[in-house]
This record gives sequence, structure tokens and C-alpha cells, in this order.
Amino acid sequence: MRNLWPLLMAGSVGAMGVQAAPVEHYQLLVGSYTAGQSQGIYRLNFDSANGQIDAKPVQVVKSENPSWLTLSKDQRHLFVVNENGPGQKDPVGRVSSYAIDPKTHELSLISQVQSLGNEPTHSSLSGDASHLFVSNYSVAEDPGGTLAVLPVNADGKLKTVVQMSSHPSSRVNPERQMSAHVHSTVSSPDGKFVFSNDLGADKIFVYRFDPKANPDLPLTAATPASVQLPPGSGPRHLLFSADGKHAWLTMEMSAQVAVFDYRNGTLEQTQMVDLAAGQPTSDKAAAALHASKDGKFLYVSNRGTANQLLVFAIDPATGHLKELQRRSVEGDHPREFSLDPSGKFVLIANQKSNQIIVVERDTQSGLLGKTVQKLPMDAPSDLKFLVRQ
Repeated sequence: MRNLWPLLMAGSVGAMGVQAAPVEHYQLLVGSYTAGQSQGIYRLNFDSANGQIDAKPVQVVKSENPSWLTLSKDQRHLFVVNENGPGQKDPVGRVSSYAIDPKTHELSLISQVQSLGNEPTHSSLSGDASHLFVSNYSVAEDPGGTLAVLPVNADGKLKTVVQMSSHPSSRVNPERQMSAHVHSTVSSPDGKFVFSNDLGADKIFVYRFDPKANPDLPLTAATPASVQLPPGSGPRHLLFSADGKHAWLTMEMSAQVAVFDYRNGTLEQTQMVDLAAGQPTSDKAAAALHASKDGKFLYVSNRGTANQLLVFAIDPATGHLKELQRRSVEGDHPREFSLDPSGKFVLIANQKSNQIIVVERDTQSGLLGKTVQKLPMDAPSDLKFLVRQ
């Protein structure tokens, strides 16, 4: 009889060091807006073998407008901005933290505090995970947007805001830039600097981060203290390259991507890429951007009437972008998207058409292929994968 033991052992890890089979099942966290039917945060199963999301949630966490999700590096904690403001069911901007069970991925609330601003739209952890940077966008001109700094305990519990920063607006666009609108804030790769992108100011504001020097005021203005961007461009999200040498910035109002060289707290612009050159203003609403794990490709969403996902090749030496593809998102308002851990699929949160679509991705060319699923989901706003440690 044929010896079947080698076949039975294939795909398992044992004392002899047999290669493990690739993980194909992941859990997906979905943030959303709750003015309609959505209840908050959804935890679903995703199969990377076929690109299918199970329509039945594993867990539903009731929360008001959990629009942005931030995972700790060890995936033990989840931080959520509750994008509340005047006129909503809960008019108070808040930030929540959750524990993530390492075995079951079950979410349980640890703490919730006020963000001390309206419509907090983004958060990020400092490199040492000691502080959470919250961007209070503030739709209304008064009081305008602010950057809030919150200490974080080792157990994920949030402390109250210890520092607030506000910026003068550019006032270029009388409808959207009469006050500050902080859209996102991220740390430098080495964790020594913090970059706050203000749509209302047409600037990136740069801070030194040194909580040991002053725990109550961990941020101080760097030199230079800001990066000037084109008038009326509306900076939104900043992403650093994996090697820390370059950065890319989406500018929402002009539908552009700025490319920078980065060194020791300084961003030097080297390229400007148009997402909707020559197109009407209605086509200009740049949003999310993410790079592939291998650092070869950058993906950018443009909303408005364009509703596209653009694919760029990244020059490894300069960080410069070369357009490869423009693909319809087959829906409305792709606020966020995520490459799945296998790299074979891109999941797109079409906020206004109430759906998540799953698109095939060629890992070698970076190009996007056919749509394999359209999952109804009310007002999805952010997508984060949990990868079992």
C-alpha cells in the first residue's frame, strides 16, 4: 500500500519543519456611518481563496458613526473615532478603544472619551503606541478643525485629551476653507515627527513628538513648521513608503497626489500627479491611498462623479508614480479600500451606494481585474483586516 503519511503531513507544521499552508481565512472589520441602517462596527469572515466575504457578520458592535478604525501593531487593541457632531443623534465627537481577543477576535469596549472637537474623522497611533492622534475635521466653520492628542495606557485604555492644536485656514475656497479642517495625522517612520494634514489650510503641519520631555505637551512645532501646498488643493491623507524615504499625499479638492522625498522631519515635493486632469470639479474628490505590500504599486481612490480606483507603478529610487490603470469602482463614493493580506484582492467601501465590492488583483502586474463580489453594506467607511498572530 502506498505510504500516505507525507501527503497527510503536507501543509502542516511539525517538529520536522514542514512548510505551513498559507492562511486563506481572515476576519474583516468594517467601520460605517450610522445615520441610516448601519449599527456600527461589523466583523465578517473573508476567504482569500475566492475573494468572498461572508454576508453574515460574526459580530456587530453598536457604536455611533465609527468611521475610522486604527489597529495596534500587535492587533490586541482597536481605536475608533466616532464621527459625531451637531445635528446628529450624538452631537459629541468621541474616541473609543476596544480589546481584541487574540484567539477569537471578539471585540470588547475598554474606554470612550470625548475628542473635544466635531466630526473626528481619523486617528493614528504614535510609533511607541503611547499616544493617539485624533483629527477633528469639523464640518462647520465655527469652531473649525483641531488636532487632539490622547495618551494611551498599555491596556488600551484612553486618557482624556492632553493637547490640542489648531491652524489658520487658507480661505481660498469660501465654501470649504474658511476654517481649519484637520483630515488626518500620521507619524514619521522613525516616530520622531508627526504630520497633520489640514484640508482647510492647504498645508501639512509638522511637529516634533517627544512625550518624555513634556508628557502634557508631547508635540512641539518643528522647523520648518509646515509644508505649503497649492492653493485650494485640500490635503487629505499622507502615506510613507515602506523604506521611509518617500511619501505620497492625496489632495482632495484638486484630485492630485503629491510625491515627496522624506528626511529627518522634512518633506520635499518632487512630483505632482493629476487624477482628473482637465475634468470638471465634480470629478475631483481624491480620498484614500494604499501601497502594495511589496512596495511596487500605489492605489488611489477618486470619488465625485469619477468614482475610480487608479493604479500607479512606484519608482523604487524616487518614489515617483507612473499611471497604469483607471478602474471604475462600480459604485458611488469610494471613501476607503483595502488590499487583502494575500494581495490577490482589493476591497472597496462605496459609502454612498451602500456596498463593499471585491476586485481581483494581479500580484505581479498590480493591475485590477474582474469584480468577484458586491456585498450590500450600509454606508461603509473603513476596512481593516485582522491577521492572526
